[in-house]
Amino acid sequence: MDKNISFTLKVWRQNGPKDKGHFDTFQMKDIPGDTSFLEMLDILNEQLVEEGKEPVVFDHDCREGICGMCSLYINGHPHGPATGATTCQIYMRRFKDGDVITVEPWRSAGFPVIKDLMVDRSAYDKIMQAGGFISVRTGAPQDANAILIPKPIADEAMDAATCIGCGACVAACKNGSAMLFVSAKVSQLNLLPQGKPEALRRAKAMIAKMDELGFGNCTNTRACEAECPKCVSISNIARLNRDFIKAKLKD
Repeated sequence: MDKNISFTLKVWRQNGPKDKGHFDTFQMKDIPGDTSFLEMLDILNEQLVEEGKEPVVFDHDCREGICGMCSLYINGHPHGPATGATTCQIYMRRFKDGDVITVEPWRSAGFPVIKDLMVDRSAYDKIMQAGGFISVRTGAPQDANAILIPKPIADEAMDAATCIGCGACVAACKNGSAMLFVSAKVSQLNLLPQGKPEALRRAKAMIAKMDELGFGNCTNTRACEAECPKCVSISNIARLNRDFIKAKLKD
């Protein structure tokens, strides 16, 4: 059984994108080690409500590592001190008794703070709307074996499709680049036969939208790959760059 721990929690509080923001400090006592990080924040908020104070705003949904909404910057790491895991998959047993734990929102011009630890990630939706789709006639679905796809290609496309769009790559990047996200979404379509007809247009359109929304450029530090909760490879960025160059040459 996991032992209980007590620690100091420093939480970023901010009323909106134009507010300066500040850290509030809380003393957390006897938190069970098998408590998830989000459950620990739930405990904090229950205490704040009982004291008549405003609870901390943070994003969450599935709490199963699927949706990517639990986007917290913990002790200098997107999603916290674990490889291949989201914030909701972090348990307090990873921290030591007496630790100081600092929690912040994603820091990016593309993700303005809504309140406290919640940011506006609708920029990702706009990037997807720019080209993250396949334009085909709708209707009855094709048989699964109607278009033969080599297994290595299918596997690579599926690996790219594991991206959950959480924004950890942007938070990890010193430039605030969204290239890992964009390249994963482009790769999962461009690798497949169904996505080939629009492949070059897709790469160009999604990069243009990314730049328009204020995300930075990629300088290949690989911080995005290291912090991605789904371990998406930067080989997708190389593929995206090749498709983008081909699109520009075609123009």
